Amino acid sequence: VAELKTKPLTAAALAGVLRPLLTDVNMVSAAASARDRGIKVEEVTRGQDGAFESYIRLTVFTDEYDRSLAGTVFSDGRPRIIQVRNINMEFEVMPHMLFIRNSDKPGFVGRFGTVMGDEGVNIATFNMGRDKPGGDAICVVALDAPVSDSTMKKVKALEHVVRVNKLTF
Repeated sequence: VAELKTKPLTAAALAGVLRPLLTDVNMVSAAASARDRGIKVEEVTRGQDGAFESYIRLTVFTDEYDRSLAGTVFSDGRPRIIQVRNINMEFEVMPHMLFIRNSDKPGFVGRFGTVMGDEGVNIATFNMGRDKPGGDAICVVALDAPVSDSTMKKVKALEHVVRVNKLTF
């Protein structure tokens, strides 16, 4: 990736970051929209470093928080996310997903599975990562269908859950 022209990737990532705030932003207008709002965009490329032949990391710094996401393309040609918020994990992006932040405590996985089963929601894939034992954990779950608002409330009410977001692609 470091040897390719990365401006289109940067424009697509920037448009994706801005779209929740600016619904009419696109890859062509993203750089100008960011500049107009005082957003600094920095693109850094390096040669191969680490376990992956190539990967891309997007990091957003704000006054309130820093967020990062890294991805790569495996040998099967399908893209994978390999890190979220500096927590190593690996998953494919699917049409219906849940992003869950929770405390790394015993019982979460079982309680979550019980809620999904009771609600008739089939789990396609389940991926977890944590920063350290007993610390912060992230769970990314692909589902066969979108979940209802009532199911979301039940997941949010689970012990040790900090945040739950629906992801739709």
